[in-house]
Amino acid sequence: MNFKKKVNQLLEIFLKKYPKLFLISLTISFDNKIKIILDGDNGVTINDCITVSREIENNLDREEFDFAIEVSSVGAEEPFVDKRQYKKNLNRILSLIDINQNEFKGKLVFVDDNGILIQWKQREPKLIGKGKTTVIKKKLFNFKEIREAKVIINF
Repeated sequence: MNFKKKVNQLLEIFLKKYPKLFLISLTISFDNKIKIILDGDNGVTINDCITVSREIENNLDREEFDFAIEVSSVGAEEPFVDKRQYKKNLNRILSLIDINQNEFKGKLVFVDDNGILIQWKQREPKLIGKGKTTVIKKKLFNFKEIREAKVIINF
């Protein structure tokens, strides 16, 4: 079995044992540097990263393959790549770009298997009289309509 297949297989076995964790990305360079980025329904601890690293490292033969391994959690402001990331970030502020390049910033208030709902406050002219009033706007997005979404830490 080649090196990449073996690493993939070991990672799949690990993730089946720990279903609250999920893979964001796996890259293996030409010189066998393994980089694994994880996320989890309840976040990712340093112990999770250590466990994954050891699980893979202990099941690869150093006599057969020379390799290095790095396991980390996804960055706080990295774009989402998995639907599960939306569920874990419910009630947080998102920056979202739709397929038409429109940008939205709002609170993630609902997530299901088809999409999300965000809401935000916006100042609009009063219907009667001068001045503006604050209104709450909402927009439903199907996952297919989202080009990029990520959490905003400082809003």
